[in-house]
Amino acid sequence: MPWNRPLILGLLIALLALTWWRLQPQADEVRRSQFMMGTVVEILAQGEDPSALDEAVTAAFAEMARLDRLLSSHRQESDISRLSLSETGLTVATETAEVIALGLQVARRSAGAFDLTLGRLKTLWALDSDSPQVPSLAAITATLDDLGPEALMLSGRMVRKANPALQVDLGGIAKGYAVDRGIAVLKEHGVTAAAINAGGDMYLLGQRLERPWRIGIQHPRQPNAVLVTVQVSDRAVVTSGDYERFFEQNGKRYHHLFDPKSGFPAQGCRSVTIVAESVALADALATAVFVLGPLSGLEMLKGYSGAEGMIVAADGRLYASDGWAAYQVEP
Repeated sequence: MPWNRPLILGLLIALLALTWWRLQPQADEVRRSQFMMGTVVEILAQGEDPSALDEAVTAAFAEMARLDRLLSSHRQESDISRLSLSETGLTVATETAEVIALGLQVARRSAGAFDLTLGRLKTLWALDSDSPQVPSLAAITATLDDLGPEALMLSGRMVRKANPALQVDLGGIAKGYAVDRGIAVLKEHGVTAAAINAGGDMYLLGQRLERPWRIGIQHPRQPNAVLVTVQVSDRAVVTSGDYERFFEQNGKRYHHLFDPKSGFPAQGCRSVTIVAESVALADALATAVFVLGPLSGLEMLKGYSGAEGMIVAADGRLYASDGWAAYQVEP
């Protein structure tokens, strides 16, 4: 299909409607949404004081917008844009350093399957534009030179680049970090039951209607169907899929989850859902597992205590970690 931004936005909104299929706001809840970080971000918060609750939600949105300005590669004034333009590196904000530190940890433990240094490769494919393209093999090979976990070094808040042309991209982790911070702000305002959904990157705080939150996970090939339902409290739920951003050429699907070794979209999975303690970690792990594929991905996931995952493989078969069954429930 041709690339079409309004269509993709429509799919994201449809995904939100599907994922929140049972979350109709109650009398003691505030539900608001904003477009930021390239997607629709929705907050549903519960509390006895509507005025205080509204103030808390406003503060959470403000914090996430602040982090978007700091971490987005699409904003010229952001830390990430300035880092990509620098020759050797620069000192970044504490929040930026925290995101990079976690990203580098997952990059090392996934043998480079998760990679913060794919900015030039993503630009080459132009998946965020109206005219995505399949680059030549020569162009991809040249772009992959000097990339990988060792190409970015962090010491305190100082980030150094091994290659002046290196372009940093936090698209696989920054949105999750922003959601984590939004939840932290809600907690600071005394909110004990809330959910934030940023285009499929979710955190479910406390309980709703005196039971854990129930969330439907989208079927990767049936946009209006729920594949499975999970039940969680005080946990992040993140899904990465080849249906989120893609185009088709000569009958083949090209999506946004790249294998850093080949420079092409990873081919082992259709979708990966991760449940973890933080959205930033779940975000990065979902990408890493997707790139590694079902078997290697689940093996890597064993190294993260408290993180569980479900994978829809390229052939449609389902794989799950040992502890996944504790979250999955009948719809």
